[in-house]
Amino acid sequence: MTENKRTILITGASSGIGRETALRLAKEGYKVFAGIRKKVDKIEIEKLNKNIKGVYLDVTNQSSIDKAFWFILKNTDRIDVLINNAGVVVAGPIEFLDTKSLKEQFAINTFGALAVAQKFIPLLHNGRIINISSMAATGIFPYIAPYCASKRALDILFNSFALENLDNIKVISIKPEAIKTPIWNKSVKKAKEYYEKLNEAAQKKYEKQLKFLADNALRNNEIGIESYVVVDTILKVIKAKNPKASYNVGTKSVWCDILSKFSQDFINRLVKLKMPKA
Repeated sequence: MTENKRTILITGASSGIGRETALRLAKEGYKVFAGIRKKVDKIEIEKLNKNIKGVYLDVTNQSSIDKAFWFILKNTDRIDVLINNAGVVVAGPIEFLDTKSLKEQFAINTFGALAVAQKFIPLLHNGRIINISSMAATGIFPYIAPYCASKRALDILFNSFALENLDNIKVISIKPEAIKTPIWNKSVKKAKEYYEKLNEAAQKKYEKQLKFLADNALRNNEIGIESYVVVDTILKVIKAKNPKASYNVGTKSVWCDILSKFSQDFINRLVKLKMPKA
């Protein structure tokens, strides 16, 4: 991007990839509007760098999105890059998945990103939208189907937007493998709460599987890629003259992409080999 394109809006900037991205961009001279939801997060993130301005932004609340838009409009007449980073992980067996949890998953990861993008289109002419998707968008991971589906839907909706929009807005999907980030501890906590709400028969039926899920999630904090690797890719996309529509980040993400091209029967047989037996 040219040097005069220097304004970034990022959602979910209070921790993890969002926070690190905001700081890296600010250090490189970009003006960053960092979406946060708490006053303490605003104070903390603005202390990191003078180029960061915290903005209250709950992607599930249209009123919050509207207020964020008018706040930003008072400070600038354009956004060069919108980074949809806010996200959560809802996990559990489909058999007992309640629709409330499923709606919460899509409300943040999919509909929230879309609502923010729609609101800021007037400021994004000739700009870019970078979506932090996931290798899970391939849909080959059991027990985190809500997360997989929300990321797949995110990619599909925004790919259509890339084809349809008349404002020359480029859309880029970044698909990292598992990252060392607080999202996994949060997901395990949610999964535990979900498990405890199940009746005794359901808990017994999926006890091994849910332990397998929790162990894998916590292991991501040890074996996952560092968040700076994803931030490096984000910076690469922002600076690229003609960025690709999709980027896999990490070897596992690349292999997931390759595996997804095979037949569903083959994929299912392969995945089941690593799953705990009933």
